[in-house]
Amino acid sequence: MAEGQVWRSEADRAYANGAFIAGAAGFPPKWEAAAAGFRAEMGARARLGLAYGGAERQRFDLFLPEGAARGLLVFVHGGYWLAFGRETWSHLAGGAVVRGWACAVPSYTLAPEGRVSQMTGEIARACAVAAEAVPGGPVVVTGHSAGGHLSARMGCADVAVPGLRRVVPISPLAELAPLMETEMQDKLRLDAAECAGESPARLARAAGVEAHVWVGGQERPAFLWQARLLSEAWDCPWTVDPGRHHFDVVEALADPGSALVETCIGGL
Repeated sequence: MAEGQVWRSEADRAYANGAFIAGAAGFPPKWEAAAAGFRAEMGARARLGLAYGGAERQRFDLFLPEGAARGLLVFVHGGYWLAFGRETWSHLAGGAVVRGWACAVPSYTLAPEGRVSQMTGEIARACAVAAEAVPGGPVVVTGHSAGGHLSARMGCADVAVPGLRRVVPISPLAELAPLMETEMQDKLRLDAAECAGESPARLARAAGVEAHVWVGGQERPAFLWQARLLSEAWDCPWTVDPGRHHFDVVEALADPGSALVETCIGGL
């Protein structure tokens, strides 16, 4: 845990997650094993490495239900725009797939190679290409942490995602300015203009796009603040999931009967 940890700044402490989660190091291997098992189980209904652009990380995996898809859920992974890729999170498509939805899980260019504004454009393109592959149904975009930020950006008025009906940002980073005070800034290279243009809490929600913010009740106070800030800015519901921390709050996406999956695709 965080006992004895020396922080470069208070912001680094505020946005540290693993340091305050027991057994944090065990989560990534668990996610990777679950993801690999899910891909194997899906067999031919897992379409892997589909391109939405020419760059190495401009790929998405598409998981299809049995029969015609009722719609498309896009899940955008987190990692502070610095880490992970689509391969670690395949199993989180499970809840939507069982309920008859297709689920796309994209990778995107990470910092420092890419800026946050570039990532927004990449995810918008990934959503559009995935929607072409699953025509005719509604599109919902969800994502976690930095992916929560990017899923929220898909719901902003300055981004057009074909067929988008709802965004469900999970533990989102809705105001980017505090990240400029963290050690991550060395790679993120945020500036005032990018914070203004890429902070969903400062931007208008697109007309006709529903939003619901989700966050774990045991998350760092900074993440509870970020979630509430977005819900207030967008005048949309927010749910504080009791007992969930930053690393396990997304697990419910694998459960077709969970409240989180219902929040994502229910009623569409």
